[in-house]
Order: sequence, then C-alpha cells, then structure tokens
Amino acid sequence: MKPVCLHDRDEIAAFLRRDSYLHLYTLGDLDDFFWPYTTWYALRSHEQIEQIILVYTGTDLPVLLALADEPMDAMRELLRSILPVLPRRFYAHLSGDLADIFAADYRMESHGEHDKMALIDRSPLAAVDTAEVIALATADLSALEELYQASYPGNWFDSRMLETGHYYGVRNGAELVSVAGVHVYSQRYGVAALGNITTRPQCRGAGLGAKVTAQLCKALLRTVEHVGLNVKADNHSAIACYKKLGFERIGSYQEWMLET
Repeated sequence: MKPVCLHDRDEIAAFLRRDSYLHLYTLGDLDDFFWPYTTWYALRSHEQIEQIILVYTGTDLPVLLALADEPMDAMRELLRSILPVLPRRFYAHLSGDLADIFAADYRMESHGEHDKMALIDRSPLAAVDTAEVIALATADLSALEELYQASYPGNWFDSRMLETGHYYGVRNGAELVSVAGVHVYSQRYGVAALGNITTRPQCRGAGLGAKVTAQLCKALLRTVEHVGLNVKADNHSAIACYKKLGFERIGSYQEWMLET
C-alpha cells in the first residue's frame, strides 16, 4: 500500500462519511473556514483509500487526528510511514494503542481517555427551558475569555469560532456565567462538534450548562445533520448532562502531547 497526500475534498469526504460521527472533526475541517490549515495523509491500496490522517495547523499547537476502528493495521502502517514528516511538537487524538508507534521517537504525555458522543435522540432538547440563553458575538470576546480564565483555563478556544454565530451563554447581570460553543462547524458538510462548554464554579448545579448546550444544539440542527462532542471519560457530571440531552457514547480515543 502506498502513502500519499490528498488534495481532493470530495474524495476525502467520501471516505470520512463511512462513519460521520467518528470523523466529525475531520469532516468539519474540510470546510473553507479550516481547509487552508489542513494536511491530509492517506494509505491507498489499488487506488482505494484505506485510512486517512489529518494534521491541523490552525492553532498554535498542531493537532494530529488518527482515528480508526479495529482492525487498525492500515492506520498503524500509515502512521509509521509519515513519522519523518510530522512536527517536532504536536497534540494527538489516537485510537486504541496507536500511541505505541511514537514511543521510540517522542516524549509522550497522556491527557487521558476521551469519549466520543453523538446527538442521537433529539427529543429531550424540546423539554429544556432556554428562555434566558442569549446568542454571543465577537463583541462578547473579552467577557468570554474572562469566563474561560476563571472556569476553564487551558481550554481549546479559537476566537475565530465566534464568527460562526454558534456560541450561546447566560448572564447574571453583566457577568457571563455559562457558555456553550463549537470547535467545528460546517454547513457545507453538515457537521458540528460542540466544545468550550463551561459554567462558573459558583453557578454550577443550576442546570445552566444543559440550557446553553440545548440552545446551541437547537440552533445547529437547523443547518447540520450530525452533532457530536468529545468529553473526558472521567467527567461523569458532564457525560450525565449530555446523556439527558440525547447524546450517546459512540466510541473512545486517547489524547496525547508529543515532543521529540
């Protein structure tokens, strides 16, 4: 089998749509908003794509996504073949035991097991009272950054995502106290990945996270078909909240920081 770089978005999308929820992030990154920051590696066999890896460079730290179901022989072969061209330092989403491939060449720091969840049952969303939820815009950037500093330091927030119009929050007076947004959104490819969801510690337990997430999902479903998210596997309170809103676990993977 032959490793190649891919440049045809339709060809990439056709492969990824074999499992849209597993590849939610990578499908979204085909959108014009993200595409310039992507490099796509694939393994071909008789002109057929066997596996795909994405390296995304739209953030300060490059991110590698190598997600696959068993058997993962083709993914392992592809990862080994591109080792010489990978960045010296990057973050990675890796299925199963794929991290072993990097052990000889990189210092590795585990960031834990994560669950992939998909919005399967949409009916619970209608029962959530979202009257106090407001849409956020670029003018709310400073308030949003202050909230993340207080409640979710070190999160993966790209301020460009406010331009999508898919950030929602709750205010207590002038203070922003809860928010839900997106890591990835593409109307063209019909996918959205939720992210940057948090509530100030002193305001937790009042259902604000469920309200902003429900309103976000309602808005997204007007333009996309597949909505999902990643959540740390030991974040039991968040997982319980998502399940109540109609999300189901569809798989798991590991997150890693790697540096030569």
